[in-house]
Amino acid sequence: MTDQAAALRELISSLRTDPSRQQDSSGTSGKTAHVVAVTSGKGGVGKSNFTLNFALELQKLGQKVLVFDADIGMANIDVLMGVRSRYNLFHLLKREKSISEIIQVGPNSLPFVAGGSGLTELFSLSEEDLLYFTHQIEEVAQDMDYILFDTGAGLSKETIRFITASDESIVVTTPEPTSITDAYALVKVVHDLEETARFRLVVNRASNRREAQQTADKIRLVADQFLHLDIPLLGHISDDSHVSQAVKKQTPFSIRFPNSQASKDIQELAFRYTQRSMQIRSDSPKGIKGFVSRLLKR
Repeated sequence: MTDQAAALRELISSLRTDPSRQQDSSGTSGKTAHVVAVTSGKGGVGKSNFTLNFALELQKLGQKVLVFDADIGMANIDVLMGVRSRYNLFHLLKREKSISEIIQVGPNSLPFVAGGSGLTELFSLSEEDLLYFTHQIEEVAQDMDYILFDTGAGLSKETIRFITASDESIVVTTPEPTSITDAYALVKVVHDLEETARFRLVVNRASNRREAQQTADKIRLVADQFLHLDIPLLGHISDDSHVSQAVKKQTPFSIRFPNSQASKDIQELAFRYTQRSMQIRSDSPKGIKGFVSRLLKR
């Protein structure tokens, strides 16, 4: 980890020499990254911690994943990994650094883009800067299976833009009544703005599988009744003391405590996700150009 830039170059190089990712005769990649927004109705539910460990588990399953910290107010993905971020989106938008230079490497060589003030500038780009930004993102996205945007919690306009622009969103909640209520409120507001938005639920800090199912059923019932919307339960993460211990050590719990119940839960969840996401990915992924266009409403 002493030379993150070298590690990243090696990572991207290995991706581009993978025969399954070679370009077709039209000069474009045969695959496009599936863009996923990870969000929550309220803060403090473990959304960022879920995003980080979920990405690591997807990576273990052979998926190429880029984590993008898109929380303007409380960006902390780098803190959870114990990695010091030198650059962020601001440096890209100011053309001080290229996309490959702002992507940093976390545990298990997980590539990520740190959050920062650049997210504010993102929503006021000129047409020229927009084209530059889109091209830069495409450079990396063509080599990825998934791009996970860890959005801010709640109903900020920036969070809503990320959700409506993404191919799908994972809503993280806990069994607490306020978390359940806020998760549904988020879904309702987004659905009213974009009926085609897709959601999946993850219940964090559940006492057991039954509590997780009961929590999800409360949201799914009202969503079906009032929005005519089906929100599948992707899985749950147990209320496990190893998670908070790992946070204090600034190490992902799936790495520090691989045999903990929380780690087993997220392993199962990631496996289920890869099995069930194939249909969504093949339906009509918006692709990076579509994502950027919707995100910035151009």
